[in-house]
Amino acid sequence: MKMRKLGALVFALTLVCATLAGCGGSGGGGAAAPATSTPAAESGGGEASEPSGEGGGTVHIWATGSDNVRQIFETLIEEFNNNSEYAGQYTAVLNFQASGTGQAAMTDGLAAAYQAGQENTEYDLVDFSGDDLSKIIALVGEDSFLPLDNTMIPNRGNVAAKSSVAPDRVQPYRGTTVILAYDSEKVPEPPKTLDELVAWMEANPGRFVYNVPGTGGAGDSFVRTSVYNYLPEEAITSADEQWMEQWDEGFEFLKSINPYMYSSGGSIVYPNKNQGSLDLLNQGEIDMCPNWADMVLSQRASGELRESIKITQIDPSFTGSLQTLAIPTIGSNPEGAAAFINFMITPEAQQIMVEQMAAIPLIDTSGMDMSGYEDLQDLDVSNFRIMSIGNLGTSFNERWDNEIAPLASIPE
Repeated sequence: MKMRKLGALVFALTLVCATLAGCGGSGGGGAAAPATSTPAAESGGGEASEPSGEGGGTVHIWATGSDNVRQIFETLIEEFNNNSEYAGQYTAVLNFQASGTGQAAMTDGLAAAYQAGQENTEYDLVDFSGDDLSKIIALVGEDSFLPLDNTMIPNRGNVAAKSSVAPDRVQPYRGTTVILAYDSEKVPEPPKTLDELVAWMEANPGRFVYNVPGTGGAGDSFVRTSVYNYLPEEAITSADEQWMEQWDEGFEFLKSINPYMYSSGGSIVYPNKNQGSLDLLNQGEIDMCPNWADMVLSQRASGELRESIKITQIDPSFTGSLQTLAIPTIGSNPEGAAAFINFMITPEAQQIMVEQMAAIPLIDTSGMDMSGYEDLQDLDVSNFRIMSIGNLGTSFNERWDNEIAPLASIPE
């Protein structure tokens, strides 16, 4: 059985005692129990590799998402393991689960470990999106994660962005958001508000489109924010079914702009997937569409998109997210987890994320090379709208399918 370093034990107990009554968080407190390993195979089938060396120096990092997320974590972990400040002290390894069932497996596996009273597990550090963070906090509570401060993570002082959920226990490290992508050669002055966007649609019928909700997050974001603009602010982060009764005005808005959407062969056409609308923009079939900032900028940097394709935010904004890292109280290496978080908000790590996935940096970019990604500097993370409506999302998409889709011809 692998033994923890004494320093890691002291660090964990100090952090927990500082904020939790009785020195215990959700899922385990009191005296340390013998190590109970929670390998990926027991927690949803993630991919993990175990390095040689003492377990006390190993930091197990859990993440889920698309393949570009896996690739960026592999790069960052390699940089961390070779970094002069951390090499020889800690060795980070990745437990990655692909998006889809992997997301549920990761949060459910972590929740199950807490509920089973496991301690000293391999859940050292977990990567959460806004929705996943809300779900896990609802399942196990904020006290299931260690509080963070500048003593643990000195570079935290360089990040102004705060999570709207458990802000003292999770560290934002990159941003992502849906924006308005446009062809600057045809639209030299893009809309700044939703009202201006609608006026532009009416003056330029057929030159705007969003992808089918349910096939890509950009289309989801456009239709949901369009509807929720008519609801109270608290509705955007609520799964209460009462809000379904207030969707009518927003759906009437979606019906009103339907005639101005992209058409082909005489019929309105909503493309499938984020890439579908982006391809239409790049081909000159449309002039504007909602899309992900990182998707647009990474494809432009690689030459897949024309240089004239730019991005902008409108007011009210589309939905965005702060990607965060949290240290579970049931992990086995809180010192190493804190060190990895500290590394992730260095200029070196932020530069890697900008260049490899066009992530929105959360530190001052004056000392970074933003060549080709200057648009990111204009995105204000403080204006991001986080949407988390739980199972209402399924009902929402069904209503779009029943009321908006029949107004158009949707290709397979």
